[in-house]
Amino acid sequence: MIRDITIGQYYPSNSIIHKLDPRVKLMGAFVYVLSLFIFRGIAGFAAVTIGLAVLIWFSKVPFRYMVKGLKAIVVILAITAIFNLFLTPGKPLVSFWKFRITQEGLKSAAFMMVRLTYLILGSSVLTLTTTPNHLTDGMEKSLRPLNKIGIPVHEVSMIMSIALRFIPILVEETDKIMKAQLARGADFESGNLIKRAKSMVPLLVPLFISAFRRANDLAMAMEARCYNGGEGRTKMKPLKYARRDAAAYSFIAVYFIGIIMLRVWVQI
Repeated sequence: MIRDITIGQYYPSNSIIHKLDPRVKLMGAFVYVLSLFIFRGIAGFAAVTIGLAVLIWFSKVPFRYMVKGLKAIVVILAITAIFNLFLTPGKPLVSFWKFRITQEGLKSAAFMMVRLTYLILGSSVLTLTTTPNHLTDGMEKSLRPLNKIGIPVHEVSMIMSIALRFIPILVEETDKIMKAQLARGADFESGNLIKRAKSMVPLLVPLFISAFRRANDLAMAMEARCYNGGEGRTKMKPLKYARRDAAAYSFIAVYFIGIIMLRVWVQI
C-alpha cells in the first residue's frame, strides 16, 4: 500500500506531454479540475473521460502505474461515498433503523467517487510528467503578477516543490521503518481499530523524527548556500514557449469551450 502512492513522483519518458512547458500543464490542470465540478451528468462524464484518456495516452505513462496510486485513497473514497449516500435528502429507496438511502444520495455518491478518482488521475498526470524543478519554475512564472499585491510567489512555489519532493522520500522512509518494525515483531494488521491505532505509534514516532531531521538538514543546506528568496535570482534554463505549447493551449481552449457548451445546451 505504501509503495502504491504515485503523487509527487516523476515518471521519465519522451512523450509530448513531458516536453510541454510546465505553465501549459498547470493551466491544463486548472481547467481540468474546473471541468470536473461543472458537469452533473453522463454527458459531462463522457467528455472528461475522453479528455483524460487522450491525456494519458499522449503521456506514455503506463495506465496500471497510474491507477495503483488510487489504492492509497480507497478509504477516503469509501467515507465520501457513505456520507453522500446516507446524508443526502431526496426520494427514499431503502430505509433501515435510522438510516435512509435516497435516489439523489446514490447519484451524488457515484458522481463524487468518480470526480475524486478523476481528480487523482489528473493530478498524477501532472506530477508524473513534470519534474519538481520545472513545476516550481512554471508555478512561479504563472503566478508572478501576484507579486505586485505582496504575495511571495517564489517562496510559495518553493514550499510546494519541497513538499512534492518529500512525498516519495517519506513514502520510502515509511516503508523502511515498517519493515524494520515487522522484523522486531510488530503487528500492524490484527486487532480492532483501537489496537491498530496504538500499533502505529512505533511507526509514526521515528517517521516524524526522520522528517524533522531531513527538514533541518535542508534548512541548513539552503542557509549554507546563502539562499534568501527569489529576489534577484536568475535561471540557468529559463522557460520558453514552443509551437507545441501553442497547440496545447488551443487544445485546452477547445476542451473548456466544449465543456461549457455541454453545460449550457445539454444541461449536464
